[in-house]
Amino acid sequence: MVQETTTERTMRRQVLLFLSVLCLSYVLGQVSYSVPEEMAKGSVIGNIAHDLGLDLKRLKSGKARVYTGGSVEYIGLNKERGVLFIQERIDREALCGEPTPCALHFQLILENPMELFRVTVEITDINDNTPTFTNAEKRFEISETAVIGSKFVLEKAIDSDIGMNGLQQYSLSPTDNFVLKLENQADGSKKVEMVLQKPLDREKQEYISLLLTAVDGGEPQMSGTLRIFVNVLDVNDNAPAFAKPLYRAKILENSPKGTSVTTVSASDKDIGVNREVSYLISTSKRLLSELFNINSKTGEIVLVGEIDYEKAKLYQIDIEVVDSGGLSDSTKVIVDIVDINDNNPHINIVSKSESILENSPPNTVIAMLSVNDPDSENNGDIVCSIDGNIPFKIQTTLNGFYTLVTEGDLDRETASEYNITVTCSDEGVPSLSSSVTLTLQISDVNDNAPVFERSSYEAYIVENNTPGLSIFTVKARDADWNQNARVSYMLEDSSVNGVPVSSYVSVSADSGVIHAVRSFDYEQIKDFHFRVRAQDGGSPPLSSNVTVKVMIQDQNDNPPQVLYPVQTGGSLVAEMVPRSADVGYLVTKVVAVDVDSGQNAWLSYKLQKATDRALFEVGLQNGEIRTIRQVTDKDAVKQRLTVIVEDNGQPSRSATVIVNVAVADSFPEVLSEFTDFTQDKEYNDNLTFYLVLALAVVSFLFITCLVVIISVKIYRWRRSRVLYHSNLPVIPYYPPRYSDTLGTGTLQHVYNYEVCRTTDSRKSDCKFGIAGSQNVLIMDHSSTGTMQRIQSEKSILDEPDSPLEVGIL
Repeated sequence: MVQETTTERTMRRQVLLFLSVLCLSYVLGQVSYSVPEEMAKGSVIGNIAHDLGLDLKRLKSGKARVYTGGSVEYIGLNKERGVLFIQERIDREALCGEPTPCALHFQLILENPMELFRVTVEITDINDNTPTFTNAEKRFEISETAVIGSKFVLEKAIDSDIGMNGLQQYSLSPTDNFVLKLENQADGSKKVEMVLQKPLDREKQEYISLLLTAVDGGEPQMSGTLRIFVNVLDVNDNAPAFAKPLYRAKILENSPKGTSVTTVSASDKDIGVNREVSYLISTSKRLLSELFNINSKTGEIVLVGEIDYEKAKLYQIDIEVVDSGGLSDSTKVIVDIVDINDNNPHINIVSKSESILENSPPNTVIAMLSVNDPDSENNGDIVCSIDGNIPFKIQTTLNGFYTLVTEGDLDRETASEYNITVTCSDEGVPSLSSSVTLTLQISDVNDNAPVFERSSYEAYIVENNTPGLSIFTVKARDADWNQNARVSYMLEDSSVNGVPVSSYVSVSADSGVIHAVRSFDYEQIKDFHFRVRAQDGGSPPLSSNVTVKVMIQDQNDNPPQVLYPVQTGGSLVAEMVPRSADVGYLVTKVVAVDVDSGQNAWLSYKLQKATDRALFEVGLQNGEIRTIRQVTDKDAVKQRLTVIVEDNGQPSRSATVIVNVAVADSFPEVLSEFTDFTQDKEYNDNLTFYLVLALAVVSFLFITCLVVIISVKIYRWRRSRVLYHSNLPVIPYYPPRYSDTLGTGTLQHVYNYEVCRTTDSRKSDCKFGIAGSQNVLIMDHSSTGTMQRIQSEKSILDEPDSPLEVGIL
C-alpha cells in the first residue's frame, strides 16, 4: 500500500484550493464557497465583501460579524480586508461523517440598517484516510464437505473518506480455492463474501491463509488488508440461513436501555452440534456495538446505549449467524429511530433596537431573531407569534430567521412603551414552546395639533363695558409631549365692519384669556365673529383654530324717541276732531321708537295731562288717541294733551309729547281759537333749502301733467273765487274712505284735499311734518295752509296767479 507524505498532501490541498475556493453563486442574498478539509489556519476562503457587493466601510460601520448559532466558529471574518479565513482546523469526517455534501452554514450580519446574508462553505473531501479493517485477521473453520459456491461473509473495510477517495474495491489472494464476491446493498455499501470455488480437502491442506485487500480511489491510492485463516473441518456440509434477507424495526428515541428492538432468526439443516448456531453483530462499525447487542442464542437485539433522533435517524446493523461447523449467513436489520417532541425551540436575539419613532412606517425592522428546533417533521415545525393586541408582527426571512417589524401606525400618545413577548411553539403533541420579551420605547414626534375643548365658542358682554375687561377663556390641549405640547394662542387676521378685529379684542398668548379692547355699544354692533388660532411648539409647528362669537347684551341706556307728532318750534301743529265724532273716534296716533332691544324697547303710552281727561284716552300699547265719549258743543275747541312714553327697562326711561287737538267742524272756527298762538318766525334755513329744491325738481317733472290738470279743473277755480279773495284758511275735506290701517305704527290714510290759495300765497313758506297723520293744520302769521306729506313723496306745486285744486289718492 502506498502512503502519502506530508509534503505531498500539502501540495494537493493547495491545488484543490486554487481550483475550488472561488466557486460561488448568488441566490437571494446567499453566497457559497467550496474549500478542501484540513486547510491551515489563516487560509483565505474568499473575498466576501466583493462577492456580496459590499464596501469595506460598510463592513466596519455595520459591525459585520459571523453568526454561527452557538456552534464552533471554524470561519472568521477579516473586516479590514473583507475576506473569510480558516479560524479552526476543519476535519470533514469529524464534522459531518458519512453524509454528503458536507457544508458549514452561517450568517453574515450587519447593522444600521440591519442586513443578513447567508453563507455556505462546502467542505470537500481529500484522501487523508486509508481503508482499515476492524480486526487484523479473520479465522474460519470450514468443513471439507463444504459445497462449491458456499459463501463466507468477510469483514467490510472502513474508509472515512467519500466519493473517489472512499473505498472502491476489494481483492483476494490467492484464489486457488476461494474467489471474492461483492454485492451492492441498499445503503450503497458492498457486501463482501468469500465463495468456495474448489472443494476443500483437509488431507491435502488443513489450513489456508488468504489476504483480503481493500483499495480506495484517491491519488495516491491507499489500501488496507485483512488476514484470513481457514481451518478445514470435516463433515458439516450445511450452512445456516436467515429467514429474511432484510429486517426493519422502529424504536422511539430516548428509549431506556434494555428495550428490545427486534429478533432475527436463522436455521441450519444439519443435526446435532452442527445445527447449533450463534448470532453476532458485524464489527464493521464500532458505534453499533456500543448501542445494540444481540443475544447469540436467541437472536434478540436489545438497546444498550442512548439513541437520539437528532444525532441519527436510522441505523443499519449487519447480523451474522454461524453454525458449529463454521458455516455462516448474514442479514441486515434497519432500525428507524422515531422522533419524539423532546426539544423546545431555541430563540436567540441576533439584533434589536431599543427605541423607535412613533411615525416610523409599517414594516420597520425592530429586532432579528434566530429560532431552531432540532426535532423533525411536526415536532420541528415552528410557529412564532406575538402575545397581545399590539401593532407588531413577526415574519420569517431565511430558514430559521425571523424579523420583528411594525404592522400598523404607532402612537406615543396611546402607548409610550411596549413589552413585546415573542412565543415560538412547535407543532408536536404536546407542543413545546419558548418565549422572549423585548422592551421597546416609542419616541415622540409632533403629530398632534392642538384641539380646542369646544368646536365653537359664544360669549356675552354687557355694553358700555370697561376696556380691558376679561370676556372669557378659550382652552386647547395638545396630546404630544414636552415642547411639542406647549400651546400658544393668537388672533387670526380679520375685520369687523372694516375695522381690524384686534381693535375690538385681544387674546393672551399663554392663557387664552380674551379681553375687550374697547367699550361696546349695542346700538352700534350687536355681535361679531373672529377666529383664535392655537399653535404648539413643535418643529414644524401644528395649529388649529376656533370660531368665537361675541354677543353684546343691551342696557337700557336710550330713552324712547317720539317720531310723531313732530314738535316744531316755528309753527303750531294741531289735530282736528269734528264735533260729530262718535265714541272711539281716532284722533291721531303717537309714534315712538326705542333703539334698545328686548324689554328695554317695549313701550307703553299714558296720558299725563289733558285739558279734558274725560274726552280722550291713549292706547297703552299702540299710542292711539281716541275719544271716549261723544263730542258736545260745550267742549272747548282747543284741547292740549301731554302723552308720556315709557320703556320697560330697569330703570325705565321716558319721553313726553304735546298733542294739540282742535274740536271744530270748520276751519274759521279753529283759526279764531289759535290766533293767539305765537309763531316763531325763524325758520330752519337748511330745511327750507332742501324743500324748495325738491319742489323745483318735482315741478319740472310734472309740468306737463299740471297743464292738463289746469284745463280740466278750471271750472272749480271759478267756483272757489270767493275763498280766493277772503284770505281764509283751508278747510280739509274728509272723504268717506278715511281709515287707519294699524299696520306699522304710523297712520296711513287715503283721502283728498282741495287747496285754494291767494294771489300772494306763493311768497310764503311751506312747512311739512316728517311723519304722522295727514290731516295736520300748520298756521303761520304771514299765511295759513294745510299741507299733506305722503310716503310716495308727492308735493303741491306752487303756480303764480293760478290757484289750483289737487286731488291725491
